[in-house]
Amino acid sequence: MRLPVYLYGHPVLREKSEEITPEYPDLKKLVEDMFVTMYASEGIGLAAPQIGRNDRIVVIDADPMKDKFPECAGRKMALVNPEITVLEGEKVTRAEGCLSLPGLSENVARVEHIHLKWLDEDLKPHEEEISGFLARIVQHECDHLEGMLYIDHISPIRKQLIRGKLHNIIDGKTGCDYPAKYAPKRKRR
Repeated sequence: MRLPVYLYGHPVLREKSEEITPEYPDLKKLVEDMFVTMYASEGIGLAAPQIGRNDRIVVIDADPMKDKFPECAGRKMALVNPEITVLEGEKVTRAEGCLSLPGLSENVARVEHIHLKWLDEDLKPHEEEISGFLARIVQHECDHLEGMLYIDHISPIRKQLIRGKLHNIIDGKTGCDYPAKYAPKRKRR
């Protein structure tokens, strides 16, 4: 089932997500719905907070990026309770966008090599070293689970320059080509 994407300003995007336990109901269905939503929104990653769920779940299909970033070829993953345990190397700056911030893209510095532990949708453990653009995607999506957005990594000056665009998203003045859930209306002073 296709779900709405929660947009910037919605409080769920700033909450720290909860661990998934073996008793979690309908995990496979939720993961399936997240993939459906991500594909319908033309994304390459989606975290549960982006669909209004305070759960430590991420889905990624990096394959569309394979022509430019070969490490993304065939990389379709469901990450349950992911942990980035090692961050190494110099940071590389690249443009990032986000389904929760439609119409925006900013340069973000991130490391290019990570060590990742996670459970799949069957709650089977996995562990892998990931590099390149795939590591960036994983870091971006895992930030969502901590209540962070990619714009939290940009300079205060740059954030001030995009402030109007951020307010337009909050105020529902920025549209997108997929079903979206805007932030609750805020009171004007």
